[in-house]
Amino acid sequence: MSGSTYLGKIDSVAIGAFDGMHRGHQALFQKLSLNGAVAVIDKGYAVLTPGYERCIHTSYPCYFFPLQKIRHLDAKGFLDLLQKRFPSLQRVVVGYDFAFGKDRKYGIDDLEKLFHGEVIVVEEVQIDGIAVHSRTIKELLRHGDIRMANRMLGRTYSIAGSVQKGLGLGKKKLVATLNLKIKDFLLPKEGVYATWSGLGGEIFPSVTFIGKRESVDGSFSIETHIIDKKIDYPVEAVRIYFVQFLRENRKFDSFTSLKRQIESDIRMAKEIVCV
Repeated sequence: MSGSTYLGKIDSVAIGAFDGMHRGHQALFQKLSLNGAVAVIDKGYAVLTPGYERCIHTSYPCYFFPLQKIRHLDAKGFLDLLQKRFPSLQRVVVGYDFAFGKDRKYGIDDLEKLFHGEVIVVEEVQIDGIAVHSRTIKELLRHGDIRMANRMLGRTYSIAGSVQKGLGLGKKKLVATLNLKIKDFLLPKEGVYATWSGLGGEIFPSVTFIGKRESVDGSFSIETHIIDKKIDYPVEAVRIYFVQFLRENRKFDSFTSLKRQIESDIRMAKEIVCV
């Protein structure tokens, strides 16, 4: 099936920026038809699900509309663009606070007046009385509240990056770690986390550090230790899944005390993820 043929079959779209693809966003996707799609208004600064990362969190195809290229459109121009892209469009699904067009001055009333198909408006999703929004999840991550962030996401928050050469001190004097270079993703609060690490097509229990290496060289690093597993093959990329914040970053007065703490971190992480 060609791309143009498939576009002609799409009869419903959910519209939004969708940074996070969280439970609030998933509520929109549940209103799509079998031949539905996700229309991503890409602002270019998504950090929970940057770029095409959004596509892995839905079974529906995602089509991207760069904001810079459509921000000048009025309400009619935006809908004309949608219907040109999806000629069989019969249903549009949006959130309760949806705004669109130039300067975001058009709202749901305009959408309902101009679109000749069905408009479904999904109400706010809450967890424990707290509204599920991308900005809320970002704040939770910045404060290390991984459990609540994951509840709002409806999945385990993850970041992905490439492996880079480290100082080699961990393997020699502490514990072996994979040193990561992460771009675009929002990093949780600095500190130590119980995590899962995906590499080489497998997922392993791990403990991950984010922050300045106060006890070593003072440089910022993101490194993960794979628990009870020796990685003796080249690794190019790793995905880290955050399960629970363990402790704050701090400076130790010797490698001995640092290693003792790391061993304690590993034991704590095992109790959390190895169940």
